[in-house]
Order: sequence, then C-alpha cells, then structure tokens
Amino acid sequence: MEALCPNLDVSRKPTSVLLYSYRFSCSNRRIIKKGRVSMPQVSSRTSSRTPLKCKDLSIDNENLIRSIGRGVVGFAAAALAAISICCDSPALAESLTVAFPVSRTLEVNTVQRTLVEAWGLIRETFIDPTFNHQDWDLKLQQTMVEMFPLRSADAAYNKIHGMLSTLGDPFTRIISPKEYQSFRIGSDGNLQGVGIFINVEPKTGHLVVLSCVEGSPAARAGIHEGDELVEINGERLDGIDNEAAAQKLRGRAGTTVTVKLHSGNDWGSDSSFREVKLPREVIKLSPLSSAIIPHRTPDGHLLKTGYVKLSAFSQTAAADMENAIHEMENQGVDSYILDLRNNPGGLVKAGLDVAQIWLDGNDTLVNTIDRDGNMFPINMVNGHAVTHDPLVVLVNEGSASASEILAGALHDNGRAILVGHRTFGKGKIQSVTELRDGSALFITVAKYLSPALHDIDQVGIAPDVQCTTDMLNSPKESLLKDKSADSSLEADSCIMVAEHELDIQESKGTAS
Repeated sequence: MEALCPNLDVSRKPTSVLLYSYRFSCSNRRIIKKGRVSMPQVSSRTSSRTPLKCKDLSIDNENLIRSIGRGVVGFAAAALAAISICCDSPALAESLTVAFPVSRTLEVNTVQRTLVEAWGLIRETFIDPTFNHQDWDLKLQQTMVEMFPLRSADAAYNKIHGMLSTLGDPFTRIISPKEYQSFRIGSDGNLQGVGIFINVEPKTGHLVVLSCVEGSPAARAGIHEGDELVEINGERLDGIDNEAAAQKLRGRAGTTVTVKLHSGNDWGSDSSFREVKLPREVIKLSPLSSAIIPHRTPDGHLLKTGYVKLSAFSQTAAADMENAIHEMENQGVDSYILDLRNNPGGLVKAGLDVAQIWLDGNDTLVNTIDRDGNMFPINMVNGHAVTHDPLVVLVNEGSASASEILAGALHDNGRAILVGHRTFGKGKIQSVTELRDGSALFITVAKYLSPALHDIDQVGIAPDVQCTTDMLNSPKESLLKDKSADSSLEADSCIMVAEHELDIQESKGTAS
C-alpha cells in the first residue's frame, strides 16, 4: 500500500531549491552536476486538499522514493538533494535519482556529501555485494534523514560510523580529516604520542595493545602486548575504533595522557585494572632494525646470522630491508632471521615487495578473491632473490595483515621456516581513499589466501615450530658467551630456537 504524506499542501507556485546530483557509474565515480531546479513549494500547514501521495514527488524510481518519503515529508520547505546512481537492472533507467533533505547547517551538509561519496565507494567496491544482507540504498536514505536535524559535524560523522557498522566488518571505517592527518603523520615515521600500536580485536571489539615502540613512554611504563585499553583520560572506549583511540593518545610533546588498562582474563578483579599517566614525546618510528649474531654450531663452526626486525610495512620497508641485507652479505652473513613479531601490517604492496627480496622465479605471492568470488593470483615475474641463505621467520599473535601475507609467501614457497606462535588472522585487504572533505575511508575490498590456498582470516598461520622453553635444552644454551649482539637478543628464546633450526638446515647442507 502506498504511503501518504500527511500535513502537506502543494501550491502551484514553484520555488528554487538546492540540488546535488551525484552519478556513480560502475567504472568511474564523479559529480556530474550541481545547480538549482524548480520544484513544487511544500508547506507544513494542514489542508483540506487531497493528501499528496509520496510517489507524486518527481523522483525517477518509485520504489526507492516510497521508502524515503516517510522520512523526507516531516521536513517543511526543506531543500532536497538528489543522487544519481548506476543501475544494474535493465528494467530501470541508466541512472537513478534519490532525494534527501539538505541540512541548513553548513558543516552537517558537508558531511552529508561525504556520506554520499563514501556510500558510493562502498557500493562499488565492498567485498560483500549483499552488504551484510541489507538494502544498502535504503541505508543511505535512512542515514541522510537522520542527519538532517543534527547541528554538528561530529554528530553527523557518528551517523556515518553507525551506518558502516551495519556492514559487519570492523575494518571498513571512516576517519575524520583530523584523524586522517594524524594517520598520515604516523605513516611518515614521526609522531607525537606515547608509542603504542593498537588494534581492534575482531571477536570482542576491544582495543588491544599489539606492541610498544622500544624506549617509548608506553614501553617504559610497562605496558605489554595483549593489554586492553579501557579508558583514555577517563573516557570509556566502548565502540571506538583504533584510529579514534590513537588520535586521543597523540598530542603535543610535553603534555600527558592517562590510560586505564586491563591485563589478564579476570574482568571481575580490581587488581587486573591499572591507570598509567604517560608523557607524550616525539616518537621516531623506524620500521627496520638489524644486527649480526655470531654463534657456533654444535659441530664447532663459527657462523654469522643476520637478524632483521620489521615493525611495520611502510613505503620504505622493502628498500630499507634490501640495503640491510646487502650490508650483511658484505660482512659474511651465513643465514637470516626475519622478525615479524608484533608487526600489525601496513601497505600490502610493501609486503609483496619484501617477499620478492627473498624469492626467485615466478612464485605466487598471494591469491586475492574479489567480491564476486573470483580468485586472482599475484605472481612474481622473473624474480631474483638478493640472497639464498637459509631463512627463519619469527611470528606471533601480533603479526597481522601484510605480515601474514609475507610469512605465507615465504613459507608456502619453501623459502622459510616459521617459528613462534599462531598469527593474528586478518585475511582481508583494505583500500584507503581520501575523500573530498579530507576524511579517509577504509574499505575491505578483497580477501586473500596464501599461495598454498590457506584461508588466514580469523584463523592465522600456525608456525612450523613453537618457541617454548622446553625446546631450549640444547647445546645452543651454552654458546651465549660467544655472542656479541644486543643482550635482549641473547635472552630471546624464539631467536635461540630460530638459530637451532638454522643449525639443522646447515647440518643437512640445505638452504630454505
């Protein structure tokens, strides 16, 4: 049954209202027109005239306006905006126009346009074409109507956050212009903050510490991997994503921030919660560090192991690693340990570039699966490894995303042995798009499988060897005196296990 529009009267006198017209073609998105058009004047006074049926509004598609009409009609003399979208159904016109009320608050109106832009990108690229089994077009209409009475950009952004949360994917999100600037500053390698890497744990939604920058205020305060952030400056973090939380932690060097943390599994115990006051400092983020670890094999040979720790996949990660390996090759290194523990990921391309430093030929690096279920392998082309020396890769619960892509590529192609603990399990790839208002939209656009077609999402990668203390009863333990590397490396049980695995490969005369 058609909905009626109560308390509306339409006069014959036309008025000019603002119209935004967006076309989202399936191959190219762009604004096609912005101008003024004549539409019937709408007033809110009660009339004895026959009520206007919502379908009589001049909108191209009757079914869509029927659903939005219930929301639009409550706003008297409101300017209407319209969006044109491409339609896949041959029964409909090539483009489709949907009306919504334009806020008279300038900053809210700006966010409305951002919503349209974000909605269109998700409509075209989101990994789930069912949009979590909901009507995505209707979701836009409902959110636009909810935005209309708002008076602040923050409140309007919250509506976008709410709309994106219905997709059921914690990695598809929007961050404000201010948050995006902080995100970019952090990616460039310098920020002012406390030195914590955090992420949302998908199963619980809690904000979890992945790692702390060595020597940072967070590290000095004893904050550890796995601690959960509960409050920042007394504000609860329920429902807040990792970028919003990171923004609260960042700030001008010399200021302080108070964080409340939970450690352990007993949420009912007061002893599992603690508050820490942290000074903000200039944090220099170097994604790569290296060292040479000399050691003797069980049969008495003196070897040099190159240790490379990669903390994030930045734009310079591959170049920095290649330079480090060349330097260590010149110093006579015989084997390598690549440490990806607590590396939360970063640029997928950087992960693939790092993989090519270690691999030869036309190996498959990763398999991607698009929204239609089509699988596309990403292969090397005539690759030439920088070194063929034996390689062990260290991973743990904090190794995620691009770290898992790299670990999977090296392991499944027989290049490396994995030592440590099962990885985080993030088998999705996001695109990041800067929107016109300076905000940024993160969209999950693909899933991936390892070269051996292992599904990593919410499962992770199991190592070949776990680094438990039971495995340290070997001659390696007596060789610590021969090491000249950093004491923290000497005491690292996983590195000792990795060296043991390299000794096994050396004794077999094989390279990974």
